[in-house]
Amino acid sequence: MFPIVSTDPGVTRQVLADDPALMLVAFRFTEGAEGKLHRHVHVQSTFVQAGRFLFTIDGAETEIGAGDSLMIPSNVVHGCRCLAAGTLIDSFAPRRDDFL
Repeated sequence: MFPIVSTDPGVTRQVLADDPALMLVAFRFTEGAEGKLHRHVHVQSTFVQAGRFLFTIDGAETEIGAGDSLMIPSNVVHGCRCLAAGTLIDSFAPRRDDFL
């Protein structure tokens, strides 16, 4: 079992599974918490396990809730704000070695 790590105020991260080609990570948010705008080389898919989130991807906003998902291409600036406390399950390809 991987440890739970605090990443930003109101946000935690826990690696669920990893392989050099792919990584699965749970991000848990309190209402109002933000995943700051950032970019990385990894392709990312995000599944909303619970809660509601406003994502900004390459300057465009998208609101998603439980059961929804989206894709974030490599090197695209993105971030989110939690509208209702919840959990995101993110996949990264290849693995985010900086999370280990």
